[in-house]
Amino acid sequence: MGSNLSIVMGAVWLYVIWRFVWPLPIGAGGRVLLALVLFLAAEYHWVTGRYFGTLASPELPQAVLLVLAWAFGAFLLLGMLVLLRDVVGSLVFIVARAPGRVILTGHGVQWFVGALALVLAAVGVWQAVKVPDVKTVNITLPNLPQAFDGYRIVQLTDLHASRLLPQSWQAAVVARADALKPNLIVITGDLADGAPAQRAQDVSPLKNLTAADGVLAIPGNHEYYADYRDWMVAYRALGLHMLENQHVLIQHDGATLAVAGLTDRQAGAFDLPKPDLTAALAGVPPGTTTILLEHRPGDAVQNAQAGIALQLSGHTHGGQIRGPDLLVKRANNGFLSGIYHVGPMVLYVSNGTGLWNGLAIRLGRPSEITQIVLHSGR
Repeated sequence: MGSNLSIVMGAVWLYVIWRFVWPLPIGAGGRVLLALVLFLAAEYHWVTGRYFGTLASPELPQAVLLVLAWAFGAFLLLGMLVLLRDVVGSLVFIVARAPGRVILTGHGVQWFVGALALVLAAVGVWQAVKVPDVKTVNITLPNLPQAFDGYRIVQLTDLHASRLLPQSWQAAVVARADALKPNLIVITGDLADGAPAQRAQDVSPLKNLTAADGVLAIPGNHEYYADYRDWMVAYRALGLHMLENQHVLIQHDGATLAVAGLTDRQAGAFDLPKPDLTAALAGVPPGTTTILLEHRPGDAVQNAQAGIALQLSGHTHGGQIRGPDLLVKRANNGFLSGIYHVGPMVLYVSNGTGLWNGLAIRLGRPSEITQIVLHSGR
Protein backbone atom coordinates (compact mmCIF):
# COMPACT_ATOMS: atom_id res chain seq x y z
CA MET A 1 0.00 0.00 0.00
CA GLY A 2 2.79 2.41 0.96
CA SER A 3 4.68 2.07 -2.35
CA ASN A 4 1.49 2.44 -4.42
CA LEU A 5 0.53 5.57 -2.49
CA SER A 6 4.00 7.02 -3.03
CA ILE A 7 3.77 6.43 -6.79
CA VAL A 8 0.31 8.02 -7.01
CA MET A 9 1.40 11.06 -5.02
CA GLY A 10 4.50 11.34 -7.16
CA ALA A 11 2.34 11.47 -10.28
CA VAL A 12 0.15 14.18 -8.72
CA TRP A 13 3.31 16.11 -7.81
CA LEU A 14 4.56 16.02 -11.40
CA TYR A 15 1.21 17.33 -12.63
CA VAL A 16 1.24 20.17 -10.08
CA ILE A 17 4.79 21.11 -11.07
CA TRP A 18 3.83 21.19 -14.75
CA ARG A 19 0.53 23.03 -14.45
CA PHE A 20 1.04 25.19 -11.33
CA VAL A 21 4.65 25.72 -10.29
CA TRP A 22 6.35 26.10 -13.67
CA PRO A 23 4.08 28.96 -14.91
CA LEU A 24 4.57 31.03 -11.72
CA PRO A 25 6.56 34.27 -12.18
CA ILE A 26 8.95 33.59 -9.28
CA GLY A 27 12.21 32.79 -11.05
CA ALA A 28 13.95 29.44 -11.47
CA GLY A 29 15.23 29.33 -7.88
CA GLY A 30 11.78 30.03 -6.47
CA ARG A 31 10.22 27.36 -8.62
CA VAL A 32 12.81 24.77 -7.55
CA LEU A 33 12.32 25.61 -3.87
CA LEU A 34 8.52 25.42 -4.14
CA ALA A 35 8.77 22.13 -6.05
CA LEU A 36 10.92 20.69 -3.24
CA VAL A 37 8.46 21.80 -0.55
CA LEU A 38 5.57 20.28 -2.48
CA PHE A 39 7.53 17.06 -2.97
CA LEU A 40 8.05 16.70 0.78
CA ALA A 41 4.33 17.34 1.36
CA ALA A 42 3.40 14.82 -1.33
CA GLU A 43 5.64 12.07 0.05
CA TYR A 44 5.15 12.68 3.76
CA HIS A 45 3.58 9.23 4.22
CA TRP A 46 6.76 7.61 2.93
CA VAL A 47 9.00 9.80 5.08
CA THR A 48 7.05 9.36 8.33
CA GLY A 49 6.47 5.64 7.73
CA ARG A 50 10.16 5.03 7.14
CA TYR A 51 11.65 7.17 9.90
CA PHE A 52 8.95 7.86 12.49
CA GLY A 53 6.93 4.69 13.00
CA THR A 54 4.64 3.13 10.40
CA LEU A 55 2.38 4.28 7.59
CA ALA A 56 -0.64 3.52 9.79
CA SER A 57 0.76 5.25 12.85
CA PRO A 58 3.63 7.77 12.71
CA GLU A 59 4.85 8.42 16.24
CA LEU A 60 5.22 12.20 16.17
CA PRO A 61 3.88 14.96 18.45
CA GLN A 62 0.31 16.02 17.75
CA ALA A 63 1.37 19.54 16.76
CA VAL A 64 3.74 18.16 14.13
CA LEU A 65 1.06 15.83 12.78
CA LEU A 66 -1.37 18.75 12.50
CA VAL A 67 1.13 20.74 10.44
CA LEU A 68 1.85 17.72 8.24
CA ALA A 69 -1.89 17.10 7.81
CA TRP A 70 -2.32 20.72 6.69
CA ALA A 71 0.64 20.55 4.30
CA PHE A 72 -0.46 17.28 2.71
CA GLY A 73 -4.08 18.44 2.56
CA ALA A 74 -3.03 21.68 0.87
CA PHE A 75 -0.97 19.74 -1.69
CA LEU A 76 -3.83 17.33 -2.42
CA LEU A 77 -6.39 20.12 -2.72
CA LEU A 78 -3.98 22.08 -4.93
CA GLY A 79 -3.81 19.15 -7.30
CA MET A 80 -7.61 18.88 -7.38
CA LEU A 81 -8.11 22.61 -7.91
CA VAL A 82 -5.50 22.79 -10.66
CA LEU A 83 -7.17 19.88 -12.43
CA LEU A 84 -10.58 21.53 -12.04
CA ARG A 85 -9.18 24.81 -13.38
CA ASP A 86 -7.69 23.04 -16.37
CA VAL A 87 -10.91 21.20 -17.15
CA VAL A 88 -12.99 24.38 -16.90
CA GLY A 89 -10.42 26.34 -18.88
CA SER A 90 -10.37 23.73 -21.62
CA LEU A 91 -14.14 23.74 -21.89
CA VAL A 92 -14.21 27.52 -22.11
CA PHE A 93 -11.45 27.46 -24.73
CA ILE A 94 -13.39 24.93 -26.81
CA VAL A 95 -16.54 27.05 -26.67
CA ALA A 96 -15.10 30.59 -26.82
CA ARG A 97 -11.52 30.11 -28.07
CA ALA A 98 -9.23 32.85 -26.74
CA PRO A 99 -10.94 33.54 -23.35
CA GLY A 100 -10.11 30.03 -22.25
CA ARG A 101 -6.39 30.71 -22.46
CA VAL A 102 -6.68 33.31 -19.73
CA ILE A 103 -8.25 30.78 -17.40
CA LEU A 104 -5.53 28.24 -18.18
CA THR A 105 -2.49 30.50 -17.77
CA GLY A 106 -3.43 33.70 -15.94
CA HIS A 107 -1.10 34.49 -13.01
CA GLY A 108 -3.97 35.85 -10.95
CA VAL A 109 -5.79 32.54 -11.22
CA GLN A 110 -2.60 30.70 -10.24
CA TRP A 111 -2.18 32.68 -7.03
CA PHE A 112 -5.87 32.40 -6.20
CA VAL A 113 -5.82 28.61 -6.60
CA GLY A 114 -2.76 28.31 -4.37
CA ALA A 115 -4.22 30.52 -1.64
CA LEU A 116 -7.55 28.70 -1.78
CA ALA A 117 -5.82 25.34 -1.30
CA LEU A 118 -4.01 26.62 1.80
CA VAL A 119 -7.19 28.05 3.37
CA LEU A 120 -9.36 25.03 2.58
CA ALA A 121 -6.73 22.69 4.02
CA ALA A 122 -6.67 24.64 7.30
CA VAL A 123 -10.47 24.54 7.55
CA GLY A 124 -10.47 20.85 6.63
CA VAL A 125 -7.94 19.87 9.29
CA TRP A 126 -9.90 21.73 11.95
CA GLN A 127 -13.09 19.95 10.85
CA ALA A 128 -11.24 16.64 10.98
CA VAL A 129 -9.84 16.84 14.49
CA LYS A 130 -12.55 18.67 16.40
CA VAL A 131 -14.68 16.61 18.79
CA PRO A 132 -17.73 15.52 16.75
CA ASP A 133 -21.25 16.74 17.30
CA VAL A 134 -24.06 14.31 18.06
CA LYS A 135 -26.18 13.30 15.08
CA THR A 136 -29.56 11.75 15.87
CA VAL A 137 -30.99 9.30 13.35
CA ASN A 138 -34.48 7.79 13.61
CA ILE A 139 -34.87 4.34 12.04
CA THR A 140 -38.08 2.35 11.76
CA LEU A 141 -37.82 -1.44 11.60
CA PRO A 142 -41.08 -3.15 10.56
CA ASN A 143 -40.70 -6.21 12.81
CA LEU A 144 -39.01 -4.58 15.79
CA PRO A 145 -40.72 -5.77 19.00
CA GLN A 146 -42.76 -3.06 20.68
CA ALA A 147 -40.62 -3.48 23.80
CA PHE A 148 -37.71 -2.00 21.83
CA ASP A 149 -39.63 0.98 20.44
CA GLY A 150 -37.54 4.05 21.32
CA TYR A 151 -34.42 1.93 21.96
CA ARG A 152 -31.37 4.18 21.70
CA ILE A 153 -28.03 3.05 20.30
CA VAL A 154 -24.93 5.23 20.18
CA GLN A 155 -22.64 4.28 17.33
CA LEU A 156 -18.98 5.22 17.42
CA THR A 157 -16.76 4.20 14.54
CA ASP A 158 -13.31 4.86 13.13
CA LEU A 159 -12.02 6.37 16.36
CA HIS A 160 -8.44 5.83 15.15
CA ALA A 161 -6.80 6.54 18.51
CA SER A 162 -3.34 7.84 17.65
CA ARG A 163 -0.88 10.63 18.36
CA LEU A 164 -3.23 12.82 16.31
CA LEU A 165 -6.40 11.80 18.21
CA PRO A 166 -4.92 11.07 21.64
CA GLN A 167 -6.27 10.31 25.09
CA SER A 168 -7.80 13.76 25.64
CA TRP A 169 -9.74 13.62 22.36
CA GLN A 170 -10.94 10.08 23.04
CA ALA A 171 -12.04 11.09 26.55
CA ALA A 172 -14.10 13.97 25.14
CA VAL A 173 -15.85 11.60 22.72
CA VAL A 174 -16.57 9.14 25.52
CA ALA A 175 -18.03 11.92 27.68
CA ARG A 176 -20.40 13.01 24.90
CA ALA A 177 -21.47 9.43 24.23
CA ASP A 178 -22.13 8.70 27.90
CA ALA A 179 -24.08 11.94 28.32
CA LEU A 180 -26.70 10.55 25.90
CA LYS A 181 -27.43 7.72 28.39
CA PRO A 182 -28.01 5.17 25.62
CA ASN A 183 -29.43 1.67 25.96
CA LEU A 184 -26.49 0.30 23.97
CA ILE A 185 -23.16 1.55 22.63
CA VAL A 186 -21.61 -0.04 19.53
CA ILE A 187 -18.18 0.59 18.00
CA THR A 188 -17.95 -0.50 14.39
CA GLY A 189 -14.21 -0.93 13.91
CA ASP A 190 -10.92 0.94 13.48
CA LEU A 191 -10.60 1.82 17.15
CA ALA A 192 -6.87 2.57 17.10
CA ASP A 193 -3.74 2.94 14.98
CA GLY A 194 -0.46 1.47 16.16
CA ALA A 195 0.41 -1.32 18.57
CA PRO A 196 -1.36 -1.85 21.93
CA ALA A 197 1.70 -0.78 23.89
CA GLN A 198 1.91 2.51 21.98
CA ARG A 199 -1.80 3.29 22.29
CA ALA A 200 -2.52 2.04 25.82
CA GLN A 201 -3.08 5.53 27.23
CA ASP A 202 -4.91 6.80 24.17
CA VAL A 203 -7.55 4.05 24.22
CA SER A 204 -7.87 4.00 28.02
CA PRO A 205 -10.92 6.34 28.08
CA LEU A 206 -12.95 3.63 26.31
CA LYS A 207 -13.21 1.83 29.64
CA ASN A 208 -15.52 4.63 30.78
CA LEU A 209 -18.14 4.01 28.08
CA THR A 210 -21.39 3.19 29.85
CA ALA A 211 -24.72 1.90 28.53
CA ALA A 212 -27.55 -0.07 30.10
CA ASP A 213 -27.01 -3.07 27.81
CA GLY A 214 -23.25 -2.75 27.53
CA VAL A 215 -20.71 -1.85 24.88
CA LEU A 216 -20.33 -4.05 21.80
CA ALA A 217 -17.51 -3.68 19.28
CA ILE A 218 -16.04 -5.27 16.17
CA PRO A 219 -12.63 -5.03 14.51
CA GLY A 220 -12.00 -2.91 11.44
CA ASN A 221 -9.23 -3.26 8.90
CA HIS A 222 -6.82 -1.14 10.98
CA GLU A 223 -6.97 -3.61 13.88
CA TYR A 224 -5.08 -6.09 11.70
CA TYR A 225 -2.14 -3.84 10.87
CA ALA A 226 -0.58 -4.20 14.34
CA ASP A 227 -0.91 -7.13 16.77
CA TYR A 228 -4.54 -8.10 16.13
CA ARG A 229 -4.71 -10.75 18.85
CA ASP A 230 -3.18 -8.45 21.45
CA TRP A 231 -5.66 -5.74 20.46
CA MET A 232 -8.58 -8.09 21.08
CA VAL A 233 -7.20 -8.83 24.54
CA ALA A 234 -6.65 -5.13 25.24
CA TYR A 235 -10.15 -4.13 24.12
CA ARG A 236 -11.78 -6.81 26.25
CA ALA A 237 -9.72 -5.64 29.22
CA LEU A 238 -11.32 -2.22 28.71
CA GLY A 239 -14.77 -3.80 29.06
CA LEU A 240 -15.64 -3.93 25.35
CA HIS A 241 -17.54 -7.02 24.24
CA MET A 242 -15.75 -7.88 20.99
CA LEU A 243 -17.93 -9.73 18.49
CA GLU A 244 -15.79 -11.80 16.14
CA ASN A 245 -18.38 -13.58 13.97
CA GLN A 246 -20.58 -13.82 17.04
CA HIS A 247 -23.83 -12.41 18.39
CA VAL A 248 -25.51 -11.45 21.65
CA LEU A 249 -29.19 -11.53 22.57
CA ILE A 250 -30.69 -8.57 24.41
CA GLN A 251 -33.88 -9.13 26.40
CA HIS A 252 -36.46 -6.42 27.18
CA ASP A 253 -39.84 -7.22 28.72
CA GLY A 254 -39.85 -10.73 27.30
CA ALA A 255 -38.85 -9.59 23.79
CA THR A 256 -35.51 -10.34 22.14
CA LEU A 257 -33.18 -8.33 19.92
CA ALA A 258 -30.07 -9.91 18.40
CA VAL A 259 -26.87 -7.97 17.70
CA ALA A 260 -24.28 -9.76 15.56
CA GLY A 261 -20.77 -8.66 14.67
CA LEU A 262 -18.31 -9.65 11.95
CA THR A 263 -14.57 -9.56 11.56
CA ASP A 264 -13.07 -7.62 8.64
CA ARG A 265 -11.97 -9.01 5.28
CA GLN A 266 -8.45 -7.75 6.01
CA ALA A 267 -8.19 -10.83 8.24
CA GLY A 268 -7.47 -12.95 5.18
CA ALA A 269 -4.09 -11.28 4.69
CA PHE A 270 -3.04 -12.40 8.19
CA ASP A 271 -4.51 -15.94 8.21
CA LEU A 272 -7.14 -14.89 10.74
CA PRO A 273 -10.89 -15.67 10.65
CA LYS A 274 -12.60 -13.88 7.76
CA PRO A 275 -16.12 -12.44 8.09
CA ASP A 276 -18.60 -15.28 8.49
CA LEU A 277 -22.24 -14.22 8.69
CA THR A 278 -23.49 -17.79 9.02
CA ALA A 279 -21.32 -18.34 12.10
CA ALA A 280 -22.32 -14.97 13.54
CA LEU A 281 -26.03 -15.81 13.27
CA ALA A 282 -25.77 -19.42 14.44
CA GLY A 283 -28.18 -19.89 17.33
CA VAL A 284 -30.22 -16.72 16.80
CA PRO A 285 -33.87 -17.73 17.36
CA PRO A 286 -35.88 -17.70 14.09
CA GLY A 287 -37.81 -14.49 13.55
CA THR A 288 -35.60 -12.42 15.87
CA THR A 289 -34.96 -8.86 14.70
CA THR A 290 -31.21 -8.74 14.09
CA ILE A 291 -28.79 -5.82 13.94
CA LEU A 292 -25.48 -6.48 12.21
CA LEU A 293 -22.25 -4.64 12.95
CA GLU A 294 -19.91 -4.77 9.96
CA HIS A 295 -17.07 -2.31 9.49
CA ARG A 296 -17.40 -2.03 5.72
CA PRO A 297 -20.80 -1.38 4.13
CA GLY A 298 -20.08 -3.05 0.80
CA ASP A 299 -21.73 -6.42 1.56
CA ALA A 300 -25.10 -4.89 2.43
CA VAL A 301 -27.00 -6.66 -0.37
CA GLN A 302 -25.90 -10.12 0.78
CA ASN A 303 -26.61 -9.25 4.40
CA ALA A 304 -30.11 -8.09 3.52
CA GLN A 305 -30.75 -11.38 1.77
CA ALA A 306 -29.73 -13.20 4.95
CA GLY A 307 -32.54 -11.51 6.88
CA ILE A 308 -30.67 -8.75 8.70
CA ALA A 309 -32.99 -5.90 9.74
CA LEU A 310 -30.38 -3.18 10.32
CA GLN A 311 -26.70 -2.96 9.40
CA LEU A 312 -24.43 -0.41 11.04
CA SER A 313 -21.13 0.35 9.32
CA GLY A 314 -18.33 2.89 9.07
CA HIS A 315 -15.04 2.62 7.16
CA THR A 316 -15.81 5.19 4.44
CA HIS A 317 -15.41 8.27 6.68
CA GLY A 318 -18.18 9.67 4.47
CA GLY A 319 -15.58 10.18 1.76
CA GLN A 320 -14.19 13.12 3.80
CA ILE A 321 -14.24 15.61 0.90
CA ARG A 322 -17.29 16.43 -1.22
CA GLY A 323 -16.64 15.67 -4.86
CA PRO A 324 -13.77 13.18 -4.54
CA ASP A 325 -16.05 11.23 -2.16
CA LEU A 326 -17.65 9.73 -5.28
CA LEU A 327 -14.53 7.60 -5.68
CA VAL A 328 -14.97 6.27 -2.14
CA LYS A 329 -18.63 5.56 -2.88
CA ARG A 330 -17.72 3.53 -5.94
CA ALA A 331 -15.15 1.53 -3.94
CA ASN A 332 -17.86 0.58 -1.42
CA ASN A 333 -20.52 -0.66 -3.85
CA GLY A 334 -22.37 2.65 -3.83
CA PHE A 335 -22.64 3.00 -0.04
CA LEU A 336 -20.98 6.09 1.39
CA SER A 337 -22.86 8.05 4.05
CA GLY A 338 -26.23 8.01 5.81
CA ILE A 339 -29.30 5.81 5.46
CA TYR A 340 -29.85 3.32 2.63
CA HIS A 341 -32.77 0.95 2.12
CA VAL A 342 -31.39 -2.32 0.79
CA GLY A 343 -34.43 -4.49 0.12
CA PRO A 344 -36.10 -5.00 3.49
CA MET A 345 -32.92 -4.03 5.37
CA VAL A 346 -31.87 -0.58 6.55
CA LEU A 347 -28.18 0.26 6.26
CA TYR A 348 -26.65 3.17 8.14
CA VAL A 349 -23.12 4.27 7.20
CA SER A 350 -21.56 6.69 9.66
CA ASN A 351 -19.20 9.42 8.48
CA GLY A 352 -16.93 8.27 11.28
CA THR A 353 -16.13 9.69 14.68
CA GLY A 354 -12.42 10.11 13.94
CA LEU A 355 -10.15 9.34 10.99
CA TRP A 356 -6.75 8.07 9.97
CA ASN A 357 -3.98 10.62 10.47
CA GLY A 358 -2.73 10.00 6.91
CA LEU A 359 -5.59 12.07 5.49
CA ALA A 360 -6.76 14.30 8.32
CA ILE A 361 -9.07 16.59 6.43
CA ARG A 362 -12.86 16.92 6.12
CA LEU A 363 -14.75 19.26 3.83
CA GLY A 364 -18.50 18.83 3.66
CA ARG A 365 -18.46 15.43 5.37
CA PRO A 366 -18.48 16.14 9.13
CA SER A 367 -17.53 13.56 11.73
CA GLU A 368 -20.26 12.32 14.03
CA ILE A 369 -21.25 10.64 17.26
CA THR A 370 -24.38 8.88 16.06
CA GLN A 371 -27.44 8.43 18.25
CA ILE A 372 -29.78 5.92 16.59
CA VAL A 373 -33.34 5.74 17.86
CA LEU A 374 -35.21 2.60 16.84
CA HIS A 375 -38.93 2.65 16.16
CA SER A 376 -41.27 -0.27 15.74
CA GLY A 377 -43.30 -0.45 12.55
CA ARG A 378 -45.82 -2.77 14.17
